[in-house]
Amino acid sequence: MKLFDAMMRRFVTRGRLSVIDHNGVRHDYGPGGEPSATVKIHDKKLYTSLFLNPELHAGEAYMDGTLEVVEGGIRGFLQVFAENRDGLRGGPVRSRIKRVQKRLRKTMQRNRREASSKNVEAHYDLSNDLYRLFLDADMQYSCAYWPTDVKPLDEITLEEAQLAKKRHIAAKLNLSPGQRVLDIGCGWGGMAIHLAKEHDVHVTGVTLSHDQHALATERVRDAGLEDKVSILLQDYRDVQGPFDRVVSVGMFEHVGVGHFLEYFETIRDVMADDGCALIHSIGRKGGPGSTGKWIRKYIFPGGYSPALSETFAEIEKAGLWVTDMEILRLHYAYTLAEWERRFQENRDAVIAMKDERFARMWEFYLVISEFSFLYGKHMNFQIQLTKDVHALPVTRNYMMDGPELLA
Repeated sequence: MKLFDAMMRRFVTRGRLSVIDHNGVRHDYGPGGEPSATVKIHDKKLYTSLFLNPELHAGEAYMDGTLEVVEGGIRGFLQVFAENRDGLRGGPVRSRIKRVQKRLRKTMQRNRREASSKNVEAHYDLSNDLYRLFLDADMQYSCAYWPTDVKPLDEITLEEAQLAKKRHIAAKLNLSPGQRVLDIGCGWGGMAIHLAKEHDVHVTGVTLSHDQHALATERVRDAGLEDKVSILLQDYRDVQGPFDRVVSVGMFEHVGVGHFLEYFETIRDVMADDGCALIHSIGRKGGPGSTGKWIRKYIFPGGYSPALSETFAEIEKAGLWVTDMEILRLHYAYTLAEWERRFQENRDAVIAMKDERFARMWEFYLVISEFSFLYGKHMNFQIQLTKDVHALPVTRNYMMDGPELLA
């Protein structure tokens, strides 16, 4: 308890976090004000665990009920953590742990073919019905695009923002009717269907998720697009080109740092000489890092949000042109906040489908992910790539989509 108490006093420098220990004694940390929360610890063994690795064990304890949030809710508790995280991570024990994690990150992200399939199954094959409870109607499970210069944020629906994302990406692809498009990590088929319907192109989507493949195939059939869209249960590394366009949304995070060059070389090899690609991914401000152990263990095994520096280094090795780059700073925070709101509306259904522990795990995941964009170093990036310097117009006018995003 003494080590835990010393850590907490160093940790909370903004707001207030109160801890009711296993004996019922209340301990207050921080100067007061907001953010604020109160938690109760039911297991005295938790003090040591939290001291050694708070980011892992706080999540596990919340899932198991040995750490109970009694005031402020899970959002209040995690906001205290988010706004004070630098003080927690700056301690000597945590600093050493982070250094070790960075040295081992290639081992943690060794996503060879068999491992990639298992990692995808662990997250994306949980149940299509689960994802329907909090995603938009098109089941877009990636950062939406919120054009607040067109409408106030609170007047834009999640459905509108996800449609705006698809239109924004389509504009950057500079599509022409009849072109062949490869969608790497096609999810439930929403992007493939949108491009085929709206731009008269032929799309091949690939996924390693059995659930996504089944539903995406069904959706293509229901849309009457079987002659324009093919959904393959296949590793992207096995796809044969050429394709005029390549799009990859929310998949690069699953590649693993040791496979970045392989990813960009595959895109280069399947892309036509005059083609282009658009990569949409979560990234991190600052240099290379490592994935938090709780997220890696319970949510995205093998996952990693890359730094721009390590991403560009591998693009250069693959011999590709970066023809455009955009950073989406807060768009994913807005998206995750809406997912979490819808999740809470359907929490009872989640418990009936899974159980209480799963519901706690998922709400913890959604909130900490939102706060990583609001208070941390995460953002999204969109990188446009070509093989030929002449492949695209020399100005960006063709991708200036403006108000029609929400038309």
